[in-house]
Amino acid sequence: MTIRAEHPTIRGTGRLGRRGFVGAAGAGTAVGALGLGGCADSSPGRSTTIRFYEQKQEVIAYFDKLLRRFEKQRPGIKVVHDDTVIIAPQFVRAEPADVGCFNNNLELARYIERGVLSDLSDRPASRRIRASIAQLARQYATYPGRTSVLPYSLAAAGVIYNKRIFAEYRLPVPTTWSELLDVCKELQAAKVTPIYTTSKDVWTIWQGLFDYCAGGLVDTTSFYTRLREQGTDVGPSSPVSFQKNFATAMERARTLTRFFNRDAATRSYADGNLAFGKGQAAMYFQGPWALTQIAAVDPKLELGTFPLPVADQAHDRKARVNIDLALWIPTGAQHPDEARELVDFLMEPEIIDAYNRDNLAYGVTEDAPATTDPRLSGLQPYVDSSAFYLGAGTFVPNSIPLGNYLQSAIATGDFDAMLKRLDSDWQRFAVRSSATSH
Repeated sequence: MTIRAEHPTIRGTGRLGRRGFVGAAGAGTAVGALGLGGCADSSPGRSTTIRFYEQKQEVIAYFDKLLRRFEKQRPGIKVVHDDTVIIAPQFVRAEPADVGCFNNNLELARYIERGVLSDLSDRPASRRIRASIAQLARQYATYPGRTSVLPYSLAAAGVIYNKRIFAEYRLPVPTTWSELLDVCKELQAAKVTPIYTTSKDVWTIWQGLFDYCAGGLVDTTSFYTRLREQGTDVGPSSPVSFQKNFATAMERARTLTRFFNRDAATRSYADGNLAFGKGQAAMYFQGPWALTQIAAVDPKLELGTFPLPVADQAHDRKARVNIDLALWIPTGAQHPDEARELVDFLMEPEIIDAYNRDNLAYGVTEDAPATTDPRLSGLQPYVDSSAFYLGAGTFVPNSIPLGNYLQSAIATGDFDAMLKRLDSDWQRFAVRSSATSH
């Protein structure tokens, strides 16, 4: 699956970067070689060098400034900033970072389950995390008796819509499935593309079409919990299965494909941002990571966001969310005390709230302020009321090519075949997992 810097949940591998900092007090150069990352600096005054691993390439410069600020406050500590979208190499080499800042997903879950991440329940900020968001962090994996990660940033995704087009055709923001269909039909009749889709980049269709339709009708957490407990019995006759539980959601997904741009199969994520920025469609199934690129096309374009209404009742609407970043400290960190100081610094209200405001995200703490960005405010009530869900596609392991199955389903209209393949693949995955655990 193609890696994209902007999106927080993409599964796969990517590059490893390296960045060193020198404190404002004027100490020596931070170490550059990975194997020396935990060594003491040779500068006078016995400073300690720690390593900070961070995943989101689009906020590298932002964290650079934060880490310099931390170094000024703690002149005895220097920070080497590594940016990487993969976790495994540092643990394989037995050289884990002192602090990690990653998307909370299936990859991170592997390390939580193995107990190689420290307990952070004693950190002051752990008591400030909203209970519903702390629960989100536990949905992928937990380790007995530990708070392995501290949520840092929440991304909420829905339908980005062009307010000018909606106003021009006097269209309401849809709140139910029938209203959504009415809006799409009116747009289509007016020769306006209702939904811009970029099927060439497979992550965009599992993040959007699949996740939104499934999350709007299926309790994804309960479904995957029961699916795992079910073991290797997966199929149309089993208590839960993709064919059984996702049938209605995928039928509605199939219906929505009638309102896509005709060239969706050849359009990429970059194409979608450009086209939407030019006003070539009314709606776009994307998250806040797309807003900056759309604004680069037309900074004056008025946009709003709403959760895709797949259900028949307005009160059943929910937003797709993910913990965009979470902080963690490996049990093998070379400098755990200094690592905790850095975590405490990053979790200070002034720091964490500013990060989420500046990077189009939602706060995770009880006292976090609401977003003031009008492009995001449409989803704020759903974040506030915890009317949200983790994307169904984020629970599917990399070994199952969900995005490719979706490409085929969109092209052929046969979503039933896709669900059958998902059941079959999950059964094989369960068999392998069972054999490995024993």
